[in-house]
Amino acid sequence: MRYIQKSTWPRAELFDFFSAVSFPFYSVAFRVDVTALHAYTRARGLSFYYAMGYLVTQAANGIENFRYFLRDGKIGLWDERIPSFTDLHPGSDLFHIVTLPCRGTLEEFCRAARERSRSQQTFLDQEQETEDLLYLSCLPWVDLTSCTNERNLDPDDAIPRIAWGRIVGSGGWETLGMSVEVNHRFVDGVHIGRFYEALQVRIDALEP
Repeated sequence: MRYIQKSTWPRAELFDFFSAVSFPFYSVAFRVDVTALHAYTRARGLSFYYAMGYLVTQAANGIENFRYFLRDGKIGLWDERIPSFTDLHPGSDLFHIVTLPCRGTLEEFCRAARERSRSQQTFLDQEQETEDLLYLSCLPWVDLTSCTNERNLDPDDAIPRIAWGRIVGSGGWETLGMSVEVNHRFVDGVHIGRFYEALQVRIDALEP
């Protein structure tokens, strides 16, 4: 991580403008073509959810604005964000929150996420709850068209929240709805657009 000199930061004026807003958060929903990812995970017996979490985290970490944070009035930039995602207990309606670094190959991350989730005995591991997280979730029961998230009314909260819904097939293609909720002090629509493009490129590059 490193801190940024606000006086020379190109975004300073936008940051100050949205800092005057009491609720600077907004969300955008869009569709993602997951045809290649679904085929890839089926062929290899991988969790689609974990695989999507891996690719979403990679795409988000590639966008600098998704990694900004504010601490004690100082603007900083994380080297990377760590995925922290909801996961259901097998055979239960109860979920827990799993946090682990996005490291290794997609297959390696899927295995590590599965092991961490199965071995976790608590709802939340407080030692893993740091400021450099990326909150991920999924609602596979519905075709997601929008989403909001619970939060404290803290305008300094810069953690992006990304969720996606059920896979929907049509005409030989498979898509899902995805929602990205961010702090406008750091992230604009263009950055969400770049995130979407980066995610789609990563998905389309997968070979079944």
